[in-house]
Amino acid sequence: QVQLVESGGGLVQAGGSLRLSCVASGSIFSLNAMGWYRQAPGEQRELVAIIGSEGSTNYGDSVKGRFTISRDNAKNTVFLQMNSLKPEDTAVYYCVFRNLFRQRYDYWGQGTQVTVSS
Repeated sequence: QVQLVESGGGLVQAGGSLRLSCVASGSIFSLNAMGWYRQAPGEQRELVAIIGSEGSTNYGDSVKGRFTISRDNAKNTVFLQMNSLKPEDTAVYYCVFRNLFRQRYDYWGQGTQVTVSS
């Protein structure tokens, strides 16, 4: 089992910035990925960004150039720096820990609300 604790959500005006953090604890194998998905009301959950334990990254098209994902492997922590925020970025942001050792399995955080006002 892996537990995730998210922090950093909130309310910000359009054009502003927020930084999300997520700390993982529990049964963590070195082969993994951590990242963020988001879900707006009435929408499907979508990829925001994900980063592998070796540093490879993948971003959703709508956030490329504005958001940056990074991680601290020693602290099992992933960060999401969100700049130039838009009202359409408003959603619940979920941290994900993706185990890739032997069998892929996703663990999810409880979610943190990000609201961008126009």
